[in-house]
Amino acid sequence: MIRVLVFLVLLAFVALGAAWLADHPGEVVLTWQDYRISTPLSVAVAALVGIVTALVIVWSVVRFVFKLPDLVTIASRARRRARGFAAVSRGMVAVGSGDPAAARRHAGDAERWLGREPLTLLLKAQAAQISGDRAGAEAAFNDMLDEPETRVLGLRGLFVEARRKGDLVAARAHAAKAAELAPSVGWANEAVLEFQSAERDWRGALMTLERRAALRLIDRAEARRQRAVLLTADAIDRAEKDPDAALTAVREAVKLAPDLVPAAVLAGRLLARAGKYRKAARILEAAWMRLPHPDIAAAYVEIRSGDSARDRLGRAETLARLASDSAESRLMLARAALDAREFARAREALAPLIAERPTLRTCVLMADIEEAEHGETGAVRAWLARASRAPRDPAWLADGVISDTWSPVSPVSGRLDAFVWGTPSEQIAAQHREAQETHRADAVIGDGDERHAAEALPEIVPPAREGPSRELPATAAEARPPSRAAGPDARSEPEPVTVVEPADKSPQPAAPAPPPESGEPAAPEQAQASAAPPVPPEEKPSPAPAAPVPQYVTEAAKASARRGISETAAPAQPAENATPRRARRASPVIFPVSRPPDDPGPVTGEDEAGPVRRTIVT
Repeated sequence: MIRVLVFLVLLAFVALGAAWLADHPGEVVLTWQDYRISTPLSVAVAALVGIVTALVIVWSVVRFVFKLPDLVTIASRARRRARGFAAVSRGMVAVGSGDPAAARRHAGDAERWLGREPLTLLLKAQAAQISGDRAGAEAAFNDMLDEPETRVLGLRGLFVEARRKGDLVAARAHAAKAAELAPSVGWANEAVLEFQSAERDWRGALMTLERRAALRLIDRAEARRQRAVLLTADAIDRAEKDPDAALTAVREAVKLAPDLVPAAVLAGRLLARAGKYRKAARILEAAWMRLPHPDIAAAYVEIRSGDSARDRLGRAETLARLASDSAESRLMLARAALDAREFARAREALAPLIAERPTLRTCVLMADIEEAEHGETGAVRAWLARASRAPRDPAWLADGVISDTWSPVSPVSGRLDAFVWGTPSEQIAAQHREAQETHRADAVIGDGDERHAAEALPEIVPPAREGPSRELPATAAEARPPSRAAGPDARSEPEPVTVVEPADKSPQPAAPAPPPESGEPAAPEQAQASAAPPVPPEEKPSPAPAAPVPQYVTEAAKASARRGISETAAPAQPAENATPRRARRASPVIFPVSRPPDDPGPVTGEDEAGPVRRTIVT
């Protein structure tokens, strides 16, 4: 729009000049030697404009002819740059899509068209990285060090490669150089801080943190938190050598981060060592109200070293009133009451925790109470057995590491203030979850030692003869009451018991009742094959040879028996035979150990009616 207005203004001035010349006619006379030229003024002006225009055109043509080689060179260079930047774009896309072959090809094209441009070196380095060519990547990053524009980028790449190789010395040198060249670079300052923290150079780390905060590379709240962590770490290292300086540092840390448990605990212990018990108690109480923690409880209860167990119990009750609904308060009270030999008070404190879902510490503490009050009994072993399956208590967690003690840096990544107080995720198998839902996993067999369940698990011996008879394990025979036909000594030496299924369903005389799990209806094929009369008692069959344990007796069944869970392993069903009349081999039956061996179990109505006749072979 402005150009149009300017053109109209110029056109108006030209029109005004032409009109003025028309209104004021005149004559221009040119005399040269014997020649005299006379012409009107308007014609002279038009001729002058034409001559000037022609001269400009001629000069432009001559100038274009002389600049033609340079123009050709510039055009060729522009085409090369266009091709080079197109290759860089395609190479970046190939790197992002994870195509190393295409990335290397486009990197080569970009280097051929553009030369040692920053983007070309970056593409070459990234193509070498995704191709696994570490030497090529390092060479590309070293080439970046020669150019001021890419020097920090090259240091970043060399830093990454050095950390990947595990060369921490070179990595720290590259990070320090990058922080010196570009103090505002965040990754360099953070890396230097991590290296100083890993080397326990807390004073140097504090200076680096102050520089980061001054450059606003970190927000104020995070800077205060990290400063508190560094001061606490420095105080822990100096607590024995210089307790006064350590106390000054840790008290500043408590002011910066009141919820930092290690700082509050160390401040309380150092103040108590100096005899300032009230100040120590105030710091620990304030931290306890923010986060009830076992370390705070231990420091508060043991604030005075020479106190008796009764005095420690009183302090535990005082601290527990500040967070009465916390589980840590109840655990602290129970431990103090146990030390004071007040077992009823300890049980009362743990009762709400036991009613819900007791954790590992709760179960172990209950075992300690039982052992201190009653000695080594089955209840102690029962609580220890529950402790092996109980959920984990909260602990210090950092990058997948579970620790009982706090540390200022992560042992995996070296990150500052990585440890948090939380509960580890539980990895529980499906059978454990089912057992916890049915509350049967807490059942203890015998005297409370669950290992007896695994020892009582019978070994299955396959039957040695054809037919529908089933040989029961000797341990299952022990679980039966003695047979009337076998005499009083029938249980002295366990023998395999053969169960014969009759063909008819007529009522039979009552037989000793098996365990409820062993009753199975007889199949039609088995009923036809078992029509033969039972084996008389005097014809004693030869014992079956020992055989290896079948594959279906899995470790899961034994593990279930150790947990006290009744599981019946279903026998494998035989395939249908080509001949219908052929008798099928019956599979052995595994009887679980769901009660003590001297308990035969209740007699069901089916056993009273006697639909299945069982003959004991001794």
